[in-house]
Amino acid sequence: MNAQDDSARDDKNLRELARWRQTARVLVEALPYILAYDNKTIVVKYGGHAMGEGVPTEFAQDVVLMKQTGMNPVVVHGGGPQIGAMLKKLGIKSEFASGLRITDKATVEIVEMVLAGSINKQIVGFINNEGGRAIGLCGKDGNMVLATKVTRIVDPESNIEKILDLGYVGEPSKVDTTVLDQVLGRELIPVLAPVCQGADGETYNVNADTFAGAIAGALKAKRLLFLTDVPGVLDKQKQLIKELSVSQIRALIADGTITGGMIPKVETCIYAIEQGVEGVVILDGQQPHAVLIELLTDGGAGTLITR
Repeated sequence: MNAQDDSARDDKNLRELARWRQTARVLVEALPYILAYDNKTIVVKYGGHAMGEGVPTEFAQDVVLMKQTGMNPVVVHGGGPQIGAMLKKLGIKSEFASGLRITDKATVEIVEMVLAGSINKQIVGFINNEGGRAIGLCGKDGNMVLATKVTRIVDPESNIEKILDLGYVGEPSKVDTTVLDQVLGRELIPVLAPVCQGADGETYNVNADTFAGAIAGALKAKRLLFLTDVPGVLDKQKQLIKELSVSQIRALIADGTITGGMIPKVETCIYAIEQGVEGVVILDGQQPHAVLIELLTDGGAGTLITR
C-alpha cells in the first residue's frame, strides 16, 4: 500500500469519526427530551396542505420513532385539498363560507369516503411501511367524538359572528376516550379522521384542527402539534415567533399581527390549552422531519403556545 492509499484511508477514517461525533451530539441533545416525553401523549394534526401530493416518508419515520422512544403518538389528519380534488373529479361544486366547506348530503358522503377511507388508510400504510403498527379510526368509532351541527361561525377577516347553515358541518360536543385508552400505551398508533356522528344519527364533517384540539384536550396531551404549510406564527416583519402565551396571542390578534386563517388556528390552540394540553405548536409540516426537530432539539421548529 502506497502513501496515497494511506492518506485516503486516513481521510475516510476522519470523516467517519466526524460523522459519529455529530451523531453523538444529536443523541446528547435529544436525550433530555426523550426522557421528558416518555409515556406522554403527543397529538399530531397532519394537515391536508402539509400532506401535499402524498405522505412523505419522513413524517411516517418521525411518528414511528416517537413510538419507539416511548411516546404515545396520536395522528389526526385533514384532507381539504384532497376532498376538493375528488369533488371536482365527480363534478360536485365546492362552496365555502368563512373558510368552512358547505357540506350537503352528497358532499358529506364524499368527505367520509376520502377522509375515513383513502387518506386515512394511506397514512396508516406509510406508518406501517416504516415499521409502525398504525390503525385507522374516525370520530364515529366507539362514539369517540359526538358532533353537533355548526350554526354560528366567526368570520376570520372581520371577527364578527355570523349565523349560517353549512349543512353537515359539525363541531365536537363530547369526546369519549374509551377506544383510545385501550390503544395508547400498547404498540399501536391511532390515526384519526375527523368524521363524526351526531346525536341525530347524521354524519358530520368536523374541522380537523378543532377535532385535534378536542382529542388532545380529552387525553390531556403533553403536546399538540399542528403540521401545516406555514412556519408558525409570524410577527409584522414576517419573522417566526418561537414562543407565545395565551395573553400574548390575544394581544397579537387585537393589534392585527395575527389575521385571517391563523386566527381560528390559534383560537383552537387556546381551546386545547384550556382543556388541559400542556403546550401547542404550529409548524411547517412540509419540512423534512419537522416533528422530530420540534420535539427533540433545543431550537424547535415552530411556534410553541403555552398557558
